[in-house]
Amino acid sequence: MGFFDSLKAKVRSAAQKVSDALSLDRLTEGLAKTRTAILGRLGSLLRGRKLDEALLAELEEALLLADVGVATTERILDGLRRRAKQLPSDDPDAVLDAIKAEIAERLLATSQSNPPRAELPKPYVVMIVGVNGVGKTTTVGKLAHNFQSEGKSVIIGAADTFRAAANEQLATWAERAGVELVQQQRGADPAAVAFDTVKAAVARGKDVCLIDTAGRLHTKGGLMQELEKISRVIKKVVPDAPHDVWLVLDATTGQNALVQAREFAKVAPLTGLIVTKLDGTAKGGVVLAIADQMHLPVRYVGVGERIGDLQPFDPIAFVEALFADSSTCEPA
Repeated sequence: MGFFDSLKAKVRSAAQKVSDALSLDRLTEGLAKTRTAILGRLGSLLRGRKLDEALLAELEEALLLADVGVATTERILDGLRRRAKQLPSDDPDAVLDAIKAEIAERLLATSQSNPPRAELPKPYVVMIVGVNGVGKTTTVGKLAHNFQSEGKSVIIGAADTFRAAANEQLATWAERAGVELVQQQRGADPAAVAFDTVKAAVARGKDVCLIDTAGRLHTKGGLMQELEKISRVIKKVVPDAPHDVWLVLDATTGQNALVQAREFAKVAPLTGLIVTKLDGTAKGGVVLAIADQMHLPVRYVGVGERIGDLQPFDPIAFVEALFADSSTCEPA
């Protein structure tokens, strides 16, 4: 049994519930561009080669092109150097297995250090943050659909009150998901919207309360004050809320997504990440870079436009999809 299969056997029982909810076929389809970028190179790189410094240098280039990032790529290469003595000298599948194991271990480290809540409080209040344009409002709608599909009642607060058409967009997604929406007119106080939403969640016995916030990172000071105010007022209704703060990032922006994550970490107590638009980029390696360098778990990944295309994140399933049909090391 190879490194990756051993790792999979070790963690699969713990991750099985998440994996069952995950559509592996859809995830595999969504990662097609990234898989082609990586495997299209690995197939020719590994054939008949041993894991030496020359191969590692070429592997480094392949990972960087997939936007895994310099720091995380170096960590992966260092891990492979440690495993090299245990690998057959002329077995490309064994080398690929070691690569998969290194990537999976990095993703698992962040997931296991901050696992999803085994039991949700009621109402479970989640603030969704992120810059404009990353698909934040769309993600809120898809999250609502996911929770609703699990049998939970959901209410959404439209606290992004400054962006034109934000309320209309969120209202459309709330209708698709079949959940309630609390909103006020454009320019209203976001904290007031959040307060009304949480108050309604308690009064109506809702299981989940999602707060969509504004994404004006370029006014960092104002954003910090706004997020702090939102958090402060909802605590008047639910003292330990928000229970989670999830940052939405756009995978198509590559390493810029990592920059955004670092900036938001300065203004908000982030507890998880949602990475969208993986189906539209060959830079899906940024998921690994962000999780590894920010030490934050990826909670969901977006692999399409449909309402069911926001997938709960399972590190093992992600690596399996990323390297699907690669056992013979042929180019994808």
